[in-house]
Amino acid sequence: MSQAVELSRKSISSNSKSFALASVLLPAAARDDVAVLYAWCRQCDDAVDLAPHGKQAHAMQQLFAELDVIYGPEQPQDVLLAAIQDVFRRHQVPREYPQELLCGMEMDVQGFHYRSLEDLLLYCYRVAGTVGLMMCHILGVSQVRALRHAVHLGMAMQLTNICRDVLEDWGLRRLYLPEDLLTRAGAPNLRAHGAFPERAQAPVSVVVQQLLAEADRAYASADLGVRYLPWQASVAVHAARWIYSGIGRLLAGRHFDVTAGRAVVPGWMKMALLLRSCVVRLATWPRRFRPVQIETVIHFPADVLPL
Repeated sequence: MSQAVELSRKSISSNSKSFALASVLLPAAARDDVAVLYAWCRQCDDAVDLAPHGKQAHAMQQLFAELDVIYGPEQPQDVLLAAIQDVFRRHQVPREYPQELLCGMEMDVQGFHYRSLEDLLLYCYRVAGTVGLMMCHILGVSQVRALRHAVHLGMAMQLTNICRDVLEDWGLRRLYLPEDLLTRAGAPNLRAHGAFPERAQAPVSVVVQQLLAEADRAYASADLGVRYLPWQASVAVHAARWIYSGIGRLLAGRHFDVTAGRAVVPGWMKMALLLRSCVVRLATWPRRFRPVQIETVIHFPADVLPL
């Protein structure tokens, strides 16, 4: 387990400076488990994204087979799989959540075509909302009502990422912007092939603005859920929320132009937002918190929508 934790910490520091900064404030008892969860999610991403051309479907089959092992009676040989098995067991993480996460990754492998906002929200729930749910189990949230807010935070962050990475995803021949919104904005039948067309810049900016408005609604819901977390965790989650939503504010300052370069929240601003979160959350400290094991399982869309 110690080897897996060390590898997990390195994975966070190498791949997500924002998450690494916020995770420092997590309770010590949960910090390593969260690191293992992050590293496992990253390993799954890499297994698909770095698979040789034409082998992505096979990589997905392997990931589903590994999930069978994780939820099986035997300890996996792989140190990270053994560590995530331990985390899932101790915190009673329902299999439905990592299963749905992998189904979201499979949508990428299959080249899923997003015809509507509802299609995109399903994807966001699978690849990010489920992470919020797994985090709830690891942090021992004491109220079932917190689960829906956690889903919305994950979905808001994913919507923000999608808006930031339109051009990068285009280079990977991926387009997450819903077809119905693009059609109404004046870019029907847009497909991620070749160079990003100049004619698409204006309508794509309109759609990005709309999706960030959806993200803001989800962030507002997430804000209502912070109160159900232990104090230290509430500071970390609150900080991560504002750092990610800061990406949306940067995009708005560029008039939602996805060709203006990658929107990155500077380090000084991250530190300022981290300090802001500490100050805001001090209003609720100290308070009693009794972690419990939640048995409720959230299902999409009934328990998630509307945002």
